[in-house]
Amino acid sequence: MINKLNSAPMQLGFGAFSTWCKALRNAESPERTLRIYRKMQRLGVPSDSFAILFTLKSSTLLQNLCIIRHLHALIIKEGFSFHVYVATALLNAYAVSCFRGAYNLFDEIPTKNTVTWNTMMKAYSRCGYIDEAREVFDKMPLKDLASWSAIIAAYMNNRRWKEGLAIFREMVITVNDLKPDEITLGPVLAGCCHMGSIGLLLGKMLHGFAIRNEWEMNANFGTCLVDMYSKCGVLKNAFLIFNSMRDRNVVAWTSLICGAVNNGFGNEALEIFKKMNEARVRPNEVTFTGVLSACAQTALVEEGRRYFRMMKEEYGLTRSIQHYGCMVDLFGKAGLLEEAYEVINSMSFEPNVIIWGSFLSSCKLHKQFEMGDRVIERVMKTVKPENDGGVYSLISDIYVLSGRLGQSESVRELMLNDNVRKARGSSFIRS
Repeated sequence: MINKLNSAPMQLGFGAFSTWCKALRNAESPERTLRIYRKMQRLGVPSDSFAILFTLKSSTLLQNLCIIRHLHALIIKEGFSFHVYVATALLNAYAVSCFRGAYNLFDEIPTKNTVTWNTMMKAYSRCGYIDEAREVFDKMPLKDLASWSAIIAAYMNNRRWKEGLAIFREMVITVNDLKPDEITLGPVLAGCCHMGSIGLLLGKMLHGFAIRNEWEMNANFGTCLVDMYSKCGVLKNAFLIFNSMRDRNVVAWTSLICGAVNNGFGNEALEIFKKMNEARVRPNEVTFTGVLSACAQTALVEEGRRYFRMMKEEYGLTRSIQHYGCMVDLFGKAGLLEEAYEVINSMSFEPNVIIWGSFLSSCKLHKQFEMGDRVIERVMKTVKPENDGGVYSLISDIYVLSGRLGQSESVRELMLNDNVRKARGSSFIRS
């Protein structure tokens, strides 16, 4: 269509204008939409509210602040500020690209609907301003299910689980005409993982609610349940949910793999990964974090090497510090400290405290103190005692075991002076 527009003589009649709008609406990518819009601007094609809405949507997806500000100026010039849907779309565009812009715009919108209020609440939440998000929620003249879901997710996503669950309970008890949906329950189930036995009980109740209401076990909600049961230690239920799911995407498979690893079932995790490959589901970076951790957990060195190569050579995935950390852990536990050291040196970024803790722990375990000596100076330069005392405790232990009591005492004094907390790292980052 855009080729036809490029070759046609410039006309500003309604037919030509509607053709341009149709081209904006049907563009196959956000980038294409912006190219069409720029072409309209160069040719002097006028913009109506629909053209602006289509372009705003693409600018939001691309977080193109330059175009968003241009459209903001055009909205004011053309008098579209009073169109609540245009103003709300502009607010959403600023919310994901420039919080200050959203903050300033919100008070300027003369007429706000529920979507406008929800958008501002989500903007606060995205920046971690949860109390401010709650203020917006409390001021809303009308709250729909999306409003309640958004404020619950705000608390859950910012690790304020008890408060999030309290709001969910308030919604269930006080708002009779609203029934939770999958979007509401997803964050609540995530919060259950951090509430111990009470969280597991609530998670089972929510699962029962979904069954009673005959919800389809789709990929999104099913994965939430798999994740909840896995993190609560009930892997059997996680498997049952997973097997009942009609569609299993990469997130669902990855959740089950990581859940198995987190519960100490490394071999089972690798079997799940094999079935995932048989199902022709393409793994992602998080999948390989779980797979490599499973190899480390089960001491499968050759398999770990193969999967580490596979993620880059077969799938073209970028290795992160988590993947390198898993390999350091794998080689370290197997007593292959030289290979673990080579992995550290091959990294294009500075090792973090988790990798250093894993390596030094393996040096201590296998009494390869000379390997520890290779990195101790580097560790003490990059890791401050007040940030992680566990690494310094390992260094002190290595000095003691190798008969260097004076150096051990110096490290202990350093820890004492900085009042550090003694916390050892783990090489597996839980997803």
